[in-house]
Amino acid sequence: MIRRGRRKVQTFDIDQRLAGLREAVDAGRGRLDDDAVEQAEDLLGRAATRRSLSPDHTVVGFFGATGSGKSSLLNAVVGRPVARSAARRPTTTSPLAVLGSEEGSGPLLDWLGIESRHVLEQTQSSPWSAGVAGLWTEVPEGLVLLDLPDIDSVAREHREIAARLAGMVDVVVWVVDPQKYADAVLHDEFIAPLSRHAAVTLVVLNQADRLPSDQVQTVLASLRQLLEEDGLTTSGRAAPLAASAATGAGIGAVRARISEVVEGKEAAAARLSADLEGAVERLSASHGGGRPTGVTAGARQKLTEGLVHAANAEGIADAARRSYVLSAGRRTGWLPVRWIGGFRKDPLRRLHLQDVQDASKDPSLRKSSLPPMSPAQRASADTAVRNFAQDTAAGASPSWERAIREAARASQERLPDAIDQALARTDLRRGARSWWWLPLNVIQWLALLIAAAGLVWLTGLFVLGYLQIPVPDTPVVQGTSVPVPTALVATGLVVGLVLGILSAVFARWGGRWRARTVAKRLREQIATTAHDHVVLPVERELGVYDSVDRGLRRAAHRK
Repeated sequence: MIRRGRRKVQTFDIDQRLAGLREAVDAGRGRLDDDAVEQAEDLLGRAATRRSLSPDHTVVGFFGATGSGKSSLLNAVVGRPVARSAARRPTTTSPLAVLGSEEGSGPLLDWLGIESRHVLEQTQSSPWSAGVAGLWTEVPEGLVLLDLPDIDSVAREHREIAARLAGMVDVVVWVVDPQKYADAVLHDEFIAPLSRHAAVTLVVLNQADRLPSDQVQTVLASLRQLLEEDGLTTSGRAAPLAASAATGAGIGAVRARISEVVEGKEAAAARLSADLEGAVERLSASHGGGRPTGVTAGARQKLTEGLVHAANAEGIADAARRSYVLSAGRRTGWLPVRWIGGFRKDPLRRLHLQDVQDASKDPSLRKSSLPPMSPAQRASADTAVRNFAQDTAAGASPSWERAIREAARASQERLPDAIDQALARTDLRRGARSWWWLPLNVIQWLALLIAAAGLVWLTGLFVLGYLQIPVPDTPVVQGTSVPVPTALVATGLVVGLVLGILSAVFARWGGRWRARTVAKRLREQIATTAHDHVVLPVERELGVYDSVDRGLRRAAHRK
């Protein structure tokens, strides 16, 4: 008789956890450990396939080493000689599925790769005699028992089948015997890696009849200690049971334990949940427990300062200062000596940098005629980028430190040209005039005209005297004996000279102000370049980190 089980409501959202693992895998590929990512990818594919197949069937696999009596135990549990058992090894050469009912199980068994199948409903009226423990008359609905090859079989393909199905079945039954219950292959390669699957793990000490009755509990205690050392929690369902396929002792307890797991209809989900925990643990180990500091204002400032220094922006700002002083002198200096400045070349023009008249040009086409960065300048820029990456990645795991550093250096070859374009598109205000130039220049010309008028007057008086033509009386400055034309010449020259000195002072003040303005503009342009070529790639990488972190938290069912 097939006993119908009651379906329980799951207490965790597997869909959300799988979606979280998918997010972490997609974002972490190329950054996290390749083996961990590949195993998680395999789990996602396996989970998608298993969940698309029959959710009403629970697959219980019997695993064990050579001579543990897996087939005999399975026969005793179902109460029928369905699995082949003999003294010759290996006995089980291919997996056998024993089903309560065949309905809906075909696609699931095809996916598992199980070709040999035995349906219990078809042998209810079989002439076979019941086993020593009697027939299993209340088989849980949807039960699928698998008799599997030995995990330590001399045939390699048999071991591979057992290892593959150990990662696919819903419930694992480890069958051990008194002689080989401490087998290293079983514990190190199978039980320990699946230790977190205690909710869907059963451990049966078979052939207990071979032990003196007073030693059964001693062996069980030793087995329990080994399982605990493997990391398997031995309380509840995973507590080892003693049984004997030969005498039927303990078979009822094994049946009850299997029924308990199967009737809950959550074995597949519990197995998947444990697999998720393993995948998350492996990915988290590569992801690391620390969190990167991130892009801070201080890190941005240090990066900008480093690139400003590498670009020699201070020298350009000083050239802007000298250019301003030269232009101011040409327009407001003392007129008799102003022409000398015309022989001096503009410092900014020597740098071939953009001036105010170039502002309408396409910024992407601008390129300065500055010489390429020297090795020292490139080294300085690389140092600034490297320090920025280190400051940003501080606290992260080595894998993320490497990823953030690579992101920061992604534009390493293009960065010098980008900085050059930033310099070229900066408005250095070459040729731009200050408001005070015009009035000072007008006064300078007026002073020159006054001096020239006085000089012409004096020249005229001199010519008249030279030609012995009567010279009219020359007026004098009231209260003095200084002739007016002489006063005009002196006044014009003195006023021009004083204004020339004042204009030089004003030019120096204005030059310092111009240098500060240009330095600020250069800094802003270089900061924009740093943001586009260094900060943005790092921020995108930090976004990937957040995606992995968020995905792992969802997969681990943590907030």
